[in-house]
Amino acid sequence: MEFIQLFASLSLVVMLGHEIYKDYVNQIVKIKYFDKTLPELECHGDWIDLYNKEEVSLKISEHKLIDLNVAIKLPKGYEAHILPRSSTFKNYGLLIANSMGVVDNGYCGDNDEWKLSAIATKEITIPKGSRIAQFRIIPSQNVKIKTVENLNGSDRGGFGSSGK
Repeated sequence: MEFIQLFASLSLVVMLGHEIYKDYVNQIVKIKYFDKTLPELECHGDWIDLYNKEEVSLKISEHKLIDLNVAIKLPKGYEAHILPRSSTFKNYGLLIANSMGVVDNGYCGDNDEWKLSAIATKEITIPKGSRIAQFRIIPSQNVKIKTVENLNGSDRGGFGSSGK
């Protein structure tokens, strides 16, 4: 199976104190398409649209992992966040079951097709090739975890205490 290379200008956001710095870096992202009759991905901004591979029909409250027609080899040190497009709920009444999909760079085999975990709020049919999701590629966190007895911070009052 052939890999197609997409030269994507990835927007890397690095948090430093309270300021956000953007560094645009050209990276090579290898993409395998499962159905070559659907449009190839294009990078026109921070988010890249994803298409469903086949027509999907769902009844109210039904869950489905919707195939997004791609397997992608992300650069080392990067991950992808998959979210619905802003029109997905308006057009189809589709909710994302896990709030956001996260793909790490280890999910990159020939059969590791990206999917959208979705729940229908009404009876729907989504035509094949509809733009139902989008993703962006960001740097992964590389942290070390240390177990301690005390965090030495001040308590804020527990979960939900910062708002009214």
